[in-house]
Amino acid sequence: MSEGYHHLLAEVIDTALKAGHEILQVYNAGFHVEFKNDSSPLTEADKSSHKVIQERLKNYFPVLSEEGKTIPFEERKNWNPFWMVDPLDGTKEFIKRNGEFTVNIALVENQIPVLGVVYAPALNKIYFGEKSKGSFKAEWNQGGEINAEDIIRSAVSLPINQNGRKFTVVASRSHLSSETEKFIDDLKNEHGDIEFKSSGSSLKLCLVAEGAADVYPRLAPTMEWDTAAGQAVVMYAGKAVLNYHSGKLMQYNKPDLLNEWFVVK
Repeated sequence: MSEGYHHLLAEVIDTALKAGHEILQVYNAGFHVEFKNDSSPLTEADKSSHKVIQERLKNYFPVLSEEGKTIPFEERKNWNPFWMVDPLDGTKEFIKRNGEFTVNIALVENQIPVLGVVYAPALNKIYFGEKSKGSFKAEWNQGGEINAEDIIRSAVSLPINQNGRKFTVVASRSHLSSETEKFIDDLKNEHGDIEFKSSGSSLKLCLVAEGAADVYPRLAPTMEWDTAAGQAVVMYAGKAVLNYHSGKLMQYNKPDLLNEWFVVK
């Protein structure tokens, strides 16, 4: 990543914080759930978060968001760099009120995320990765005032050493396919007694980046905006998000925005 993008990190973190604030306003007040054409849920929080992110980042580069996915490939194929955004990843977790939802913002250049921020507003936790600097995690107390500079200053570098734990696999709380279950069974045959963690949204990628898990298999459908920000955190922590079939690094802004199956390790 060009050093010319480094100044954007604080802006992206601040944007994620403001989007997260909008989400929590809805989360704490109660909300109505709509359903999109594909039967996936949508709340006012998705819309409010999208509006904040779009308004703050569109003047830098184009924004490709889950809420703006109808932009044709002929238009977006020349976007380089561009923002890949999921304003509320883990809407099902949001509706369940378990806190495991995130704001995902990535800057993608030449089909690879070069900067990514994953913010879990209900958990007071944020991860960010940047090609020239590495990946980091910050946490703070409930109700405490926080800003981007505080986060950058206090964040700890990833991965965090967690020697002594069992081999750990993390998987989706809401989307555990039969193929994923077989993948986990194969890991048990290879490693013996393993630990299984279940988590929502892109936090699963961040758990691998952090060192709290060894592998995250996703052998089920996802979209590009689900993974781009988390992939940046993973990559710049020295790990990888790999296409399950080809073993190659996951790429973005394809004609079809549906991801292939992948494994994070």
